[in-house]
Amino acid sequence: MTFWRNIARLAARRVDDAECPDCPAGLPGEDPAFSTAVTALGAKLAKSDGRADHQEFDAFSVVFQPDPGSERNVRRLYDLARQTSLGFESYARRLSKRYRGCPQLLEDVLDGLFHIAASDGAVTQDELDYLERVSDLFGLSRLTLRRLKATHLGAGAEDPYVVLGVLPDAPDAELRAEWKRQLSSAHPDRARARGLPEDFIAVAEAKAASINAAFDTAMRERRSLRLEGAA
Repeated sequence: MTFWRNIARLAARRVDDAECPDCPAGLPGEDPAFSTAVTALGAKLAKSDGRADHQEFDAFSVVFQPDPGSERNVRRLYDLARQTSLGFESYARRLSKRYRGCPQLLEDVLDGLFHIAASDGAVTQDELDYLERVSDLFGLSRLTLRRLKATHLGAGAEDPYVVLGVLPDAPDAELRAEWKRQLSSAHPDRARARGLPEDFIAVAEAKAASINAAFDTAMRERRSLRLEGAA
């Protein structure tokens, strides 16, 4: 099963995402415009850090598996597109316009591009800038981008979503519920009620403060993103 068939089948299991009358009929893998845009984006990503080697094409082939009959043409297009990173925005815009009703499919494409960027063991700032720009052109939220970055590159221990144990693009209600659950569990009064020594109560107080700070940071970031989106 090719990548394109795979993500189309995945989208079909998500009823809301599959109901996209604006999307072209048929599977993405049977759409030449989709295949061309994805190949060009993968190739130009490989060039965005100033070099493009066979390792990155191998990673591209693992994620975006071309049909055996079209593999030679895909490689030819890839080699042509990777000569320069210029022009990637037009491919991203074209793909976004064509599949604007299928946000999950666009997210899966970005997910695959992250895999290619990380294939050589390091993701450069130029590659991150490229991926962030593609995400913006796809119309994906900053929180979705943050989740994908954390999935492929890891997240720091101080990241508020790591502290709270929720995905960066989880709904506000889920974020708030988890904050309340953790805060209730870590509350110093519970430690006192269990008769724990003062040292344990101090630890509980520090943990509760960390949970509150993480929630405040996450909500502040979300308010800022909403204001940016409304501007």
